[in-house]
Parts: sequence; structure tokens; C-alpha cells
Amino acid sequence: MSLLSVIGWDTHIQVMGHVDTCLETLRRLIAAGDMNGIPLAEAAIEEYWAATPVKARKSGLLYIQQILHDRRDTLSPQSRDFAATVDAYIEKKLTT
Repeated sequence: MSLLSVIGWDTHIQVMGHVDTCLETLRRLIAAGDMNGIPLAEAAIEEYWAATPVKARKSGLLYIQQILHDRRDTLSPQSRDFAATVDAYIEKKLTT
């Protein structure tokens, strides 16, 4: 057993990796602003959800959601619409 396992850092690093992967996918899709990409955004969120320990799922989605909210004003209208749709999907996921 590694020292990282003992202190729980390996779990933290893995969870952050899942959040980062999901966020990077969402950033690219939002930048494109193509509503045909919504299924890909939903898939990224679902992959994050499935790969993340139960206790960390909601906090990770809230983190992603906060980043989306913070950058909303810098987006084009198409990207803003895409981000709003992703935000609504995250809201729905948070209630499950």
C-alpha cells in the first residue's frame, strides 16, 4: 500500500482527473456551441458520474457548474445557449 493510499490522496487525484476530463470535454463542446453536441456533453457528465465515488459526485458537478456560471458572460450567444442546456442537465443530475 502506498503512502498516497494511506492518506487518501490517490482517491482525490483520481476524482480530480475525472472532473478535469469532463470539464475539458464540456469546454470544447461549449466553445463550438453546436447543439448537436449535447449528447456528447451528457455522455461526458454520465462518464464522470459513473467513474466518481458516490461521496464526490455532487461536489464535482457543482464545481463544474460554478466554472460554467463564472464564464457565461464571455461566451458567444450559441455557446451560452449550449452552456445553459448543459447547466440544466447538471441540475437534473444533482437531484438524482
